[in-house]
Amino acid sequence: MKTRNLPPKDWQAIRDLMVEVPGGNVEMRDDRTKKKWTAQVDAFLLAKYPVTQELYQEITHGNPSSFKGGQRPVETVSWMDAVVFCNTISKLTELSPCYTPLPNEDKITFDPTANGFRLPTEAEWQYACQAGTRAITYGELDQIAWYKANSRQQTQDVGQKQPNAWGLYDMLGNVWEWCSDIYDEEVYGSYRVFRGGGWYDEERSVMATTRRRSHPISFRIDDLGFRIARNST
Repeated sequence: MKTRNLPPKDWQAIRDLMVEVPGGNVEMRDDRTKKKWTAQVDAFLLAKYPVTQELYQEITHGNPSSFKGGQRPVETVSWMDAVVFCNTISKLTELSPCYTPLPNEDKITFDPTANGFRLPTEAEWQYACQAGTRAITYGELDQIAWYKANSRQQTQDVGQKQPNAWGLYDMLGNVWEWCSDIYDEEVYGSYRVFRGGGWYDEERSVMATTRRRSHPISFRIDDLGFRIARNST
């Protein structure tokens, strides 16, 4: 796709979507392996909302979502679709892309020093979701998340529920969100992590600590989207 720079007003609108997340530590766990570990998170920028269909269509000129609506989160996107979006929006805003596809391979290289848009790591995602706490949710679930009991079996416009303490909306529920990390390469190969729970999930799955994974290229489903991050500048 041929790129063109975004007009200043559009670039400012994207800047306004980003929230500064301070650095700190987060306690991680995996219920499958019973493993626990602590991760250090540097300060970074994270979008207030999951990427909407309106923004996704403006950048990619397409909308794969099953539940159409400009302010609904984009879904039915693979991890690779999300990476391509991040690279494209980086180029349109005159930033350095974070990802480089390897020729003739279903792999990418990642430049952690690039100033462009990227997916959050799962440690960044969980730390931002918990807003510096160790809680599994950041409020009463009906007040903060769309899930099976209140979603009416579909996604909803972003930003309608209460945000967490750092001003981030829909971190839990509505759609799961792709993260950058490989889940467990030895067991699952290239499978990537997604977090947060979605509109179809029972309450027990919609927690800051729940981890899921799937194939980065072939897996697309109607309760899985993503939100964008950047290194702090």
